[in-house]
Amino acid sequence: MSWRSVIISQHGKVSYSSRQLVVQTRDGTSQIPIDDIQVLLLASNNVVITTAAINKLIQAGAKIIFTNDKGKPSCETIGYYPNNRDVGLLMDQFNWKNELKESLWTKIVITKINMQIQVCKLTGNVFTELNNELEKIEVGDASNREAVVARKYFNLLFDKDFTRHEFDPINAALNYGYSILLSAVNREIVVNGYLTQFGIHHHSEENDFNLGSDLMEPFRPVIDYWVVNQKIQALTPDIKFALVDLLNFEMKYNGETTILRNALTKHVMNCLNYLSGNSEQVDVKVEIFDEVPNNAINGHV
Repeated sequence: MSWRSVIISQHGKVSYSSRQLVVQTRDGTSQIPIDDIQVLLLASNNVVITTAAINKLIQAGAKIIFTNDKGKPSCETIGYYPNNRDVGLLMDQFNWKNELKESLWTKIVITKINMQIQVCKLTGNVFTELNNELEKIEVGDASNREAVVARKYFNLLFDKDFTRHEFDPINAALNYGYSILLSAVNREIVVNGYLTQFGIHHHSEENDFNLGSDLMEPFRPVIDYWVVNQKIQALTPDIKFALVDLLNFEMKYNGETTILRNALTKHVMNCLNYLSGNSEQVDVKVEIFDEVPNNAINGHV
């Protein structure tokens, strides 16, 4: 099972040789087994990567994330032909039942709001309003409590004047973390042989990652929790590295202690099996520990 997140933030060359990713920078040459790599983040426009390396990483199910000239994720690779994709799986996806999609989306929204409440508790914020909104949830979140809670939640967490549409260091960090999270979820969707474009709630024609945007929702508050515990003045390389390293954040998923990247693997598989009728029910329970190890919060900043 792949587990490494590889970040290249300086001038260098990435190539392939004998099942190894070869990374050459001014600091020297490193060789990393292809099968160990889950995410390759090219955090510089001065990195050259060979087509052989790209192809081998895609075949191994690894995600390659490219950044723009401001160092923010701008695109990621998606393989056309995963080893386990077939017409049957795609037909299943196209024919997912509406009642299953609504049922799963309801559970996702409830879990996300419960996670937001957990973050408020851990950061000493009053969460009564969020609880009140949680009690109003309908099947499929018809009244869009998710959006209502989000507005109140971010104002509680950061500041009453805070808005997610501003261009500031906090929003930059949140967006960066969400991009890494989305990429990790997309990877699991593709590895399981499904398409990222067809979601259960998000349906934008301009979004190639509608399904990933749906399934990542319960885990967004992990990013929020980390960011609110920092004094972020700018989106520095250390902040970016720490946000990528949150894939190793220790937490609970369905009652089991695990790390974020492994929780995402199980979560995506469980959701896809439920939607395709391979399992009769799906649990979506995510928890953050009351006491988080220091290095999970600020050991990398």
